[in-house]
This record gives sequence, C-alpha cells and structure tokens, in this order.
Amino acid sequence: MKNLDILAIGDIAIDVFIKIKDAEETCDPQNGHCKLCLSFGGKIPYESADICYAVGNSSNVAVSAGRLGLRSALMANLGDDQNGINCLEVLKKENVDTTFIKTEKGIPTNYHYVLWYNDERTILVKHEKYNYEWTKTKESEEYNSPSWVYLSSLGEDSMHFHDEIVNYLKRQTKVKLAFQPGTFQIKLGAESLKEIYERTDVFFCNHDEAQKILKTNENDFKKLLTRIHELGPKIVVITDGVDGAYSYDGNEMLFMKSFSITPLESTGAGDAFSSAFLFALSEDKDIKDALLYGTANAASVMMHIGPHKGLMTKEQIEKYLEDKAEDYKPVKII
Repeated sequence: MKNLDILAIGDIAIDVFIKIKDAEETCDPQNGHCKLCLSFGGKIPYESADICYAVGNSSNVAVSAGRLGLRSALMANLGDDQNGINCLEVLKKENVDTTFIKTEKGIPTNYHYVLWYNDERTILVKHEKYNYEWTKTKESEEYNSPSWVYLSSLGEDSMHFHDEIVNYLKRQTKVKLAFQPGTFQIKLGAESLKEIYERTDVFFCNHDEAQKILKTNENDFKKLLTRIHELGPKIVVITDGVDGAYSYDGNEMLFMKSFSITPLESTGAGDAFSSAFLFALSEDKDIKDALLYGTANAASVMMHIGPHKGLMTKEQIEKYLEDKAEDYKPVKII
C-alpha cells in the first residue's frame, strides 16, 4: 500500500495575471473594505500578462507540500483540453501525485483572470460544472488513508461531495482535517457545513472571510477567533495580509507579525502560509513554530508573480528563519 502525508481536495485552475496601471482604489472609511475602479467603457492599458497553471487553493497547497518534502496528492477535476494537460504536467514536475485527478470529457478546465494592481489582486473566477465525487479507481484503492486531508475551494454543485467527504472522515477517524473555505463554501454558511467545521483540526481564513462566515462587522481578532473556534475547529488561524496572522487553540491566542518585505503581489500567500503551517505540525512542532513557518513561506510567495514561484523547501524556510531578528516571534495575546 502507498502512503500519503496530505491529500488536498479542491478545484484546480489556470490563472492569467494581468498587471494594470490605470486604475484607482477606493476604500470605505467605516469598514475598510476597498474596491478596484476602472474607467467604465474605456480601453484600459495593461503592462503584462503571465499564465500560471495548476493553481487554486488546494493545488497550491499540494505543490507547496511537495516542495517541503511531504508526500502530497490532489483530488480535483480537470477538463479534457490542453490547459488540463498543462496542469497535469506542472503537478507531476512538482512531485504531486495525480492519481486522484479526474479528467471530464466535454468540459473545459477552470480559467481565471487575475487583475493585478499594486501589490493586490482581484480575481475573476468561473467554476465549471464538474461531476464532484470521491475518486474511486483501482489505482486509488492502492493508497492508505493520508495523515491529513486539506479541503478548500469547490464549485457550486459540490454540496453532495462535502457529504461524501464527511462520511469518509467518519470512517477514517485518524485522518486529520484542515479546512480553508473558498467562496462557495463561505456562501453556503457554517450551518450547512456544520459537520465539516466540527471535524476540522486546523481552520484557515483571512479577516474578511472570518467576518463573512460569522455574518458580522466585528474587527476584534480575539472575538473572531473565539467565535470560529466555537464552531468546532480545534485550531483557528486568521491571517491579516501584510499585518500578520493570529491563532487560537482554545487555550492560547497568538499573534505573528509579518516579515518586513516589499511585496510584489499576494496571490497564493494564504495557501503558502497554510501549507507550511501544516508541514510544521506534521513535523511535531508547536503552533508557534507553525506560525513562523507559515509566515516565512507566505512572505517568499508575495515577492514573486503567482502562487508557486516563491514556495520554499524546508531547508530554505529554516535558513530564512535563522537570518531573522529575535523579535520576529509569535507573541501571546491572551
């Protein structure tokens, strides 16, 4: 039987990064929410366009886990087109097991457009309608249960698939679950995914997503962490972009500030963080070390275009952390 450290489950896509310059950012002073504004009906010049294959939260985590030395696999659906072939090639080069990937005839591979302005991005997404189901083939039956399942973004026709995942986790009680909800999963609401939240060992989201999940305008991270923890996850991590990340395990709340960098763009930073955080836990490190590993990997990704180029190996993260000042340590806030 073959062993896996992590099985990532979620949609895979191609991202086209379009760097634009003639735009404006407007922010609401009341809640801090910002909008990207372009001239309506105009011709908007762009500086460059870069194509990245095999992206998406779960695919990014699988790639990152592979670079960190974990045995990773991805369960996803691809279209029977050249884009799908290109995605498979990238995954294989990154040592990601593709046994659990299903190619669907007559359906294109997910294709997204990333509007890159300054160091932030706005993503135009379209989830194709795939036949979501737990992959059961002769090849997949040759694998033992993974140590971790990482679940993230799936399309709108996937509610029944979440039920299959829950049933699998009920049978495989030793498998740990990491959950980073995507747009549709947040839209479904915590009540609809109650069993997922209750089964989650490590939960990841950013500040805005936490507010949407809890249906609140609350900005206090202590309250956000506590309320999400009450939904069931054993460890809750909420990231706050370049301002850092917070964690809560029911006993201790921690804050980890970001490393001082000049970010290029932020796509995939959250995935880099969560994958390195899980890697640290898999190495029997504590949450403080996991926050350090996650923050380092995210910082590296933010200095490159796309979610894969900046992903680090274990040795690179450890060297990066060795070079940092002593004040870059998680601090206890409760």
